[in-house]
Amino acid sequence: MLYVFELWIVIVSLLVLNLCHWIYQWRNPKCNGKLLPGSMGFPIIGETFEFMKPHDVLQFPSFVKKRVIRHGPVFRTSLFGSKVIISMDNELNMEIAKTNRTIGVPKSITRLFGDNNLFVQSIESHKHVRSLTFQLLGPQGLKLRVIEDIDLLARKHMEEGARNGFLNVKEAASKILIECLAKKVMGDMDPETAKELAICWRKFPSGWFRFPFKIPGMGVYDMMKARKRMMNLLKEVVLKKRASGEEFGEFFKIIFGENERGKEKMSVENAINYIYTFFLIANETTPRILAATVKLISEKPRVMQELQREHARIVGDRSEKDAALTWEDYKSMTFTHMVINESLRITTTVPVVLRKPDHDIQVGDYTIPAGWTFMGYPNVHFNPEKYEDPFVFNPWRWKGKDLSALVSKNYVPFGAGPRLCVGAYFAKLLMAIFIHNLCRYRWSMKVETTVTRSYMLMFPQGCDVQFSEDTKVD
Repeated sequence: MLYVFELWIVIVSLLVLNLCHWIYQWRNPKCNGKLLPGSMGFPIIGETFEFMKPHDVLQFPSFVKKRVIRHGPVFRTSLFGSKVIISMDNELNMEIAKTNRTIGVPKSITRLFGDNNLFVQSIESHKHVRSLTFQLLGPQGLKLRVIEDIDLLARKHMEEGARNGFLNVKEAASKILIECLAKKVMGDMDPETAKELAICWRKFPSGWFRFPFKIPGMGVYDMMKARKRMMNLLKEVVLKKRASGEEFGEFFKIIFGENERGKEKMSVENAINYIYTFFLIANETTPRILAATVKLISEKPRVMQELQREHARIVGDRSEKDAALTWEDYKSMTFTHMVINESLRITTTVPVVLRKPDHDIQVGDYTIPAGWTFMGYPNVHFNPEKYEDPFVFNPWRWKGKDLSALVSKNYVPFGAGPRLCVGAYFAKLLMAIFIHNLCRYRWSMKVETTVTRSYMLMFPQGCDVQFSEDTKVD
């Protein structure tokens, strides 16, 4: 009996010793040089819960601000089971963005997009699909193929909202985006398939950034189930169209046209995977940013008046009041573009540079180890030396500046370098057309409507606009 008791003491002691060693290794990661200051938190969990606490959209997370005070503008931490470097240093962010091509994201996102996803994994394939996508969603593609469809869809949803007396901005923008992209990519779909795809979209929870455990009841598990069903639906549509000779949307025409000309090929499976990825990212980002923009406009009567004046002029200059919006109309929306630029500047309080360096990087006396996730925040957006009163929403600060630029040294809402957001032009177009059609009505947003961030933009009280009874603007 005594022997068994002593054996258990030895076993428990070894377990405790191994546990302590594991915790020590977690808190003190190996590094070829001097590791940046910071804390790794608890094993696996790290400091994720504090990082994900909701915060005001116009402020950086208190998690980041506290650690900048304690450790400086670049520090280490652990989030979502991964080792992470967080940077508020704009010069370092731009250097990392330009010299590193491998995207750095938590494993939950890698699983959501698929391990073989072209968008996440292959550098060369990423360059290829960027080129293909730009043919559809670059300025020329938007001008020839997209602008009229978005305008018609925006009008339809706005008229429906006016009849009901209210409109959920995020939901309406999401429907416009999906209906437009689905048609341009896939072509016409039967109503049942389109309905089932819409149901799959609603299965995706807002918090992509989750712990990477595929366990029933957890977010990643639900995401993976929705992803599998959606991928199967998209594949069924593509194979059915190919077999019957039905017409595809523009994106598949571009892909299949390339294959026929003997250029670099993309398999149907990879094309479907990429389309799924692009749809998911676009649907979870642009509608939220647009809803936050509408909220900012609603709080500034002078901004709303100037927008209504601009869009009344555009409508008034048409030979027919109900004529479709043209590319020239879009380019003439000077103040609208100023509003969009300012909204993107002030609401981008999340990392815009996400990379995973493939080699150690020296930062002063410190080393960023290869394989760690690098998250660069756009601290420059709130630098008072670059922007006067940076926490004030002021579209007029963009007067006389290049409103078509997606990125500059002091403006990085879409990231930078070779991973610059491929849908940036599309996002700005959708926002401008939505605002154009909204400003043809008299509308308001409830004072209690709030916008927060828990990495993604959140709307705890909803994001509805209310239309006045005498709703049409003269």
